[in-house]
Amino acid sequence: MIEQLFGSKTRVKLLQLFYSHPNRSFYVREITRKIDEQINSVRRELSNMLSIGIISSETNNNKLYYEVNQDYEFYDPLLLMFGSGSKKKTGSNKGAGSDDASHMKALGNVDLAFFTGQFTRDETSGVDVLIVGDINKTQLEKYIAELEEQEGKDIRFTVMTPDELKYRQQINDRFISHAMAAKKQVIIDKHDMLREKEPAETAQQTEESTKEEK
Repeated sequence: MIEQLFGSKTRVKLLQLFYSHPNRSFYVREITRKIDEQINSVRRELSNMLSIGIISSETNNNKLYYEVNQDYEFYDPLLLMFGSGSKKKTGSNKGAGSDDASHMKALGNVDLAFFTGQFTRDETSGVDVLIVGDINKTQLEKYIAELEEQEGKDIRFTVMTPDELKYRQQINDRFISHAMAAKKQVIIDKHDMLREKEPAETAQQTEESTKEEK
């Protein structure tokens, strides 16, 4: 039904891929592999989506990368239809329909997890995957191995506890500051850790930290 509505199976798969991974960039052969469609069909639909403004493109290291255009006027309704929470409605396919959050949750009690670095082409982060929580080491190693096989490249990852994250933020740790400020695809943010705090809220937390130290 939805393929008839949008005119093409390839187009639907592309929409699922891009809207399930906002801030994520992909090059053509990577897209072709993830959605399992012919490259000519993929190129044609990418050109159509570019002309409409649904996606944007940028050349980096002699490769043309594509990502969803979050300024597109119909971004929000399309996100509701094709985002990671809509898989049951639209039907899933390998790559585009994968639920990153469910894979992350299988690692343990995950409070925060996001992709950055190679995934979003923002190397200021210094890391590709950052996970905060109480994580099962065996499950983590398995997950990273599978992710590296899926992506075809080595993945830099960092895992820490919520207390460690809080401490490193309090001392303005450079690594954490860069990772938090970098372009990212948020998978899980259970306690709104990435939400920008208002000045009054920040002052209150500073006061509470000072009392704890005393």
